Amino acid sequence: MAEPVQLIHDPAELDCAHGCAFVPTMGALHEGHASLLRRARATGRPVCVSIFVNPTQFAPSEDLDRYPRTLDADLTLAEAERVAFAFVPASSTVYPEGIAAANVAAASVSLPPVATQPRLEDLCRPGHLAGVQLVVSRLFDLVRPAVAVFGEKDWQQLALVQAFVAHARTADPDRWPGLAILPHATVREHDGLALSSRNRYLPDELRLQALGIPKALQIAHSAQRPSTAERLMRETLEAHGFEIEYAVVRDSETLLPVEDFGSPTRALIAARLSWPAGAGGVAGGSVRLIDNAPMTVWR
Repeated sequence: MAEPVQLIHDPAELDCAHGCAFVPTMGALHEGHASLLRRARATGRPVCVSIFVNPTQFAPSEDLDRYPRTLDADLTLAEAERVAFAFVPASSTVYPEGIAAANVAAASVSLPPVATQPRLEDLCRPGHLAGVQLVVSRLFDLVRPAVAVFGEKDWQQLALVQAFVAHARTADPDRWPGLAILPHATVREHDGLALSSRNRYLPDELRLQALGIPKALQIAHSAQRPSTAERLMRETLEAHGFEIEYAVVRDSETLLPVEDFGSPTRALIAARLSWPAGAGGVAGGSVRLIDNAPMTVWR
């Protein structure tokens, strides 16, 4: 029988978690998160998961209030995955200066080029990546892990974390000494849709439309030039009724545009499905989905 998870709200009680394998989350945990927890456990270190819906990474028009909060179910999943510690801080713990001041602090964060130059999430969600960097940095300061695991589905976010941790090794080596960032492959549902907490917003009748995203990534692999891959992705997404924010092929590391497949590249998609109110009490709404996949290297 799994040991109970030690629930921690007060950072003063985190000493026991220092040196852990850390998985930061916003809760609403699903099988994708469970795979991150298993990857963390495979390091041989005690696992700590954080559950904190971070207000500084949501724009005023985004779904902060709507974001699912399922703490009891999250703790049940964490216990099943043999997590040692669940850090569930209040906003006042992470942001003792208050949310308004934290938003100002996020706006002044110095971001690495991978979070400012690609014109992907940085263009579509202004302030989002700064809020991510702020909260992850503060969680690292509080938890002091040896290892942190991040999923590849949020590829630009993963690149951001890798970049600012690498910078810290030079600028302030005593801040997170030896901290390793472990990427973990995207986990998919049986039909190929990338697991996401936002999938629960999708009405059942839009499920087939949503599969346009993994289909677009699959079709892109038939292209021998990035421009062709981008065209094929856009055509596929449009045929499935998506409003496209981006559907691009970029350098895997810098996320800048490429002319060919001579080095590692990544196809990245962000697109939105919207629907009107329908029969059976289905409310109108929309959901933004992201996904990515590595492209073939042609030499």
